[in-house]
Amino acid sequence: MIYFDNNATTFVAPEVLAAMTPFLTENCGNPSSSHAAGRAVRNIVEESREEVARLLGAAYRDEIVFTSGGTESDSWAILGTVEARPEKRHIITTRVEHEAVRKTCERLESKGCDVTWLDVDSDGSLDPDQLRDSLRADTGIVSVMMANNETGILFPVAELAEIVKSRSDAWFHVDGVNAAGKIAVELAPTAIDMFSISAHKFHGPKGVGALYIRRGVDPASLQIGGGQERGRRAGTEAVHQIAGLGKAAELASDLTPMRGVRELRDRLEDGILAEFEFARLNGTSDRSVRLPNTSNISFRGLNGEMILARLDAEGICVSTGSACNAESHTASAVMQAMEIPFEQALGSVRLSLGRYNSMNEVERVLRVLLRIIGDLRRIAG
Repeated sequence: MIYFDNNATTFVAPEVLAAMTPFLTENCGNPSSSHAAGRAVRNIVEESREEVARLLGAAYRDEIVFTSGGTESDSWAILGTVEARPEKRHIITTRVEHEAVRKTCERLESKGCDVTWLDVDSDGSLDPDQLRDSLRADTGIVSVMMANNETGILFPVAELAEIVKSRSDAWFHVDGVNAAGKIAVELAPTAIDMFSISAHKFHGPKGVGALYIRRGVDPASLQIGGGQERGRRAGTEAVHQIAGLGKAAELASDLTPMRGVRELRDRLEDGILAEFEFARLNGTSDRSVRLPNTSNISFRGLNGEMILARLDAEGICVSTGSACNAESHTASAVMQAMEIPFEQALGSVRLSLGRYNSMNEVERVLRVLLRIIGDLRRIAG
């Protein structure tokens, strides 16, 4: 199998599995217990917290709170802010956010919050001036992703955080789920207040993530019970998951392998665009403002789901990136915000590479694509 869907999830690294296994077997203590077994697992929880803080460039490890993943972290940042600051009912976000942010904001909007939806241009880029002009005295939170999961477009979140702080006292949240482990993150020098990650996006286990909460920022707790995570998130810590997240964060802190991933992505993208004159890149062609592993390409006149199915039959895993719903004739929120025509969105395929991919795999995918696209073009007439 060739796996080119690393923005959806990644393989668990062997080192991560090895780090998790003892806490599924002999090390069974509860981290809240004061006896030796409890202290042993508490130590790994805190060591993992340190590794996540290092990955994110946080100033203090107690700014890291473990969660069940990116969705919980995103929801907590937004819902917790609204509950903690009830007098501030204005939210700012973008039209291209992941569903975890977008649907949370839509629900709050239906319950009386005022949400400003920032636009993007045809390249997928934000206009910082629109953010600047949207800030108000009652703005409670601004939530902007660092890297788009469909196109790989990067937003200048450090710059946007400065804009927010210069014109308001709103908290600034970043969905960093598809950025962490792929590009450098250094939160301490920025004005970013909260930052979400999920372990399974960088070769850790599913079901665990973290929310960075800068000291002095205090969103309301949504999970009520015991005093775990310094009273911010109740529930016995999933030690084996946290151990896996810590090891994955340690491995991901070394970004050297991403240089090779970028070379693979560039070869794949260049090969496709050179071979098929009807192929179009969705998002900016400026690779300096895109994730180093992601290409979203449309094959005009074809159906992305059919391309995906043909590749799947060849043992190649890619995604349509949630680009399009053929039955309803609607493109994804990201494609709509970029004003990508439906016919182009319909033929979209997202290819997202990872640290375990190889050039041989890229060359095979190019060969198979050449045959598949040719077959589908003939069928389409």
